[in-house]
Amino acid sequence: MKVVGEVRALNGDEAVAYAVKQCNVDVISAYPITPQTIIVERLSEYVANGEIHAEYVNVESEHSALSTCIGAAAAGARTFTATSSQGLALMWELLYIASGLRLPIVMAVVNRALSAPINIHCDHSDSIGTRDSGWIQFYVENSQEAYDTVIQAFKIAEHPDIQLPVMINLDGFYLSHTLENVRVLPDDVVSGFVGFRKPVKVWVPYLGKEVPAVLDGYTPISLGIIALSDYYYEFKMMVIKAMENAREVIKEVSKEFSELSSRVYSDGFLTHYGIEDAEAVLVVMGSAAGTVRYVARELRKKGLKVGVIRLRTFRPFPYEELTKLLENVKAVGVMDRAVSPGAYGAPLFNEVRTALYDSSNKPVVVNYVYGIGGRDLSPHTVKELYSDLLEIARGKKPSNIVRYVGVRL
Repeated sequence: MKVVGEVRALNGDEAVAYAVKQCNVDVISAYPITPQTIIVERLSEYVANGEIHAEYVNVESEHSALSTCIGAAAAGARTFTATSSQGLALMWELLYIASGLRLPIVMAVVNRALSAPINIHCDHSDSIGTRDSGWIQFYVENSQEAYDTVIQAFKIAEHPDIQLPVMINLDGFYLSHTLENVRVLPDDVVSGFVGFRKPVKVWVPYLGKEVPAVLDGYTPISLGIIALSDYYYEFKMMVIKAMENAREVIKEVSKEFSELSSRVYSDGFLTHYGIEDAEAVLVVMGSAAGTVRYVARELRKKGLKVGVIRLRTFRPFPYEELTKLLENVKAVGVMDRAVSPGAYGAPLFNEVRTALYDSSNKPVVVNYVYGIGGRDLSPHTVKELYSDLLEIARGKKPSNIVRYVGVRL
């Protein structure tokens, strides 16, 4: 049954907080950092007003924020926190603990450049740096998608075949502080969609039965014990398997949510425009996709065969879906909002290029690094990128495979 819901004027941070309010969360761990602070401020108001019956824990650092979520999730609670930039960096060791313990924590990351020098504006260096930590990662384009993805995230994280933490990434200031119309669902509809957390059960030989995999104070089980070379590898394989399982679950949850809300994010992994006959395609993540799509539409009106693919899910990486979409494309430009000093290209570029390595078509793939530290991406710049790609598609050899767009040299 499709539900219309009501339209509210919310910025991206408020949209995240509103979604969390509706998701039957038990524990919220909060530490402020620009441009995420609005999320935990709004949640504190919801708790103070009695709109959420959750434990709101003020902590002294981001390290403690995720530590609190780990402890609460290990005890069976549904947990949420949010951070940005240096805050995510301070959580670093705990990211691996959360995934290694198979704890379905949901965290919003409002993307912000890492210091030094100090910068409070957007790029993806913070979350991209955590790509191997075992967290499912979504990158949203607008505040509506931020709201929708938070709701889906709890259901994905807590699925019995996954049990992994989920990170929802939204661009700092471009989304976090920009007011948009967001259509929200009724509280009871969201509550019915996500339900309440039901911890998975595990077989305990010395008890001779299955018990919930939580530290409930009654059942004598341990989480996070030492595993040396004889078992550590197998634990990591469990995380890898769970991440692979997430591919189907993300599709299922995305479809289920679209049937409820009428909002469709393709297969849950990526959205695209103009791909059918495109010679040149830009691949992008986050809020910049709107600008790229606008330019692609204008150019297609002039008869130019261009397209755009927006990756919504970065982990697990949709290599099969991406390869299929690009099978007839001649030139692909990958837009990275993060740098990787010393590497041959930035992280998204390397993921896309690797995915296309075994493609029978093998399009030319070039890297456009843009928007570092919040530097704006103009439609004029996007037109230049498409112009460059179209020349490559028509046979011109690229002068540089990796290009830094909009930087003063």
